Amino acid sequence: MTSQQLDNRSQGLEARVAALESELVQLKQLLAGLLKQETPWWVKVAGSFENDPTFDEAIRLGQEWRQSVE
Repeated sequence: MTSQQLDNRSQGLEARVAALESELVQLKQLLAGLLKQETPWWVKVAGSFENDPTFDEAIRLGQEWRQSVE
């Protein structure tokens, strides 16, 4: 293999590595953004109906209906 052929292969390989490094940076940024998310929505909603008589009645009616179907 000639020196010119080695240089050509080396340049191609360097270009591929540079592209991979660029994609890796993008993936790391995306992942970092996902990991920095606020509190999950379900944690914000959990307990929001505590001591709510209307919700308690809905639960009671649902239980009553399920028992009547069995």
